[in-house]
Amino acid sequence: MIRAWRRSSPSTRPHEWPESFKLPINLLPRLRLFVSTPGQVIPIFIGYDPRERAATNVLIDSLYQFSSVPLAITPLVTPQLEQQGLYRRQRDPKQSTAFSFTRFLVPHLMGYDGWAIFMDCDMLCRSDIKGLWDQRDEQYAAMCVQHEHTPDETVKFLGEVQSAYPKKNWSSLMLLNCSRCTTLTPDYVNTATGLELHRFHWLEGDHEIGAIQGGWNHLVDVQSPPEPQAHPPLLHWTLGGPWFREQRTMGGPLAAEWFSARDDAMKLWD
Repeated sequence: MIRAWRRSSPSTRPHEWPESFKLPINLLPRLRLFVSTPGQVIPIFIGYDPRERAATNVLIDSLYQFSSVPLAITPLVTPQLEQQGLYRRQRDPKQSTAFSFTRFLVPHLMGYDGWAIFMDCDMLCRSDIKGLWDQRDEQYAAMCVQHEHTPDETVKFLGEVQSAYPKKNWSSLMLLNCSRCTTLTPDYVNTATGLELHRFHWLEGDHEIGAIQGGWNHLVDVQSPPEPQAHPPLLHWTLGGPWFREQRTMGGPLAAEWFSARDDAMKLWD
């Protein structure tokens, strides 16, 4: 399992990172090995927030437990991207997670070559991710689940601001055709507005956005609870998940499923 950086001193606050912390390797040469042999390895980037470390690790475990093919999983840890000079935005008051904007660096990290998956960390995979990967369609620059989500609430997890805008949650799970996402340079990602990024203004138009089918990116406690026979392959706790103390039961039986997945991921060998 790929693990995020661990604090070495109890005195370090959870949102602080030491100045000496640097990315140990350059991602690009390693990822080029994957894109040169399509279908051999699926590159997956996961948005990482230090408050959702548990969610990230459970998601990673769920991905490779169900996968029928090798996965190259990279959490997007903001301080690593800052150390490489790729990310320099100041925190936006409307930014609810550390990865609100870093997700749009994925095409650059891929060298604008091949396809990659991005997903938020507050998810749980219940099926073979190859089923999502196989939906790639070269006529599109990006593909996503095209939710019609207009939130009624103004606050979500941990008191973070809930913002309403067209295409909300579309960018939480993306299949990116990186060679057609060349507008997403580090300079663009660092200077564009949040709405320009999340509403896909970096594409020529909506005709470049394909739709992901099959129940991926089910929004827990936003969409109607799934019927048992439906079994959405990817759950998304967009309002906050059971890894937060105040939301231990978020999703009812789906919260219990997340805790079961956590227990399986961390279980010691008997």
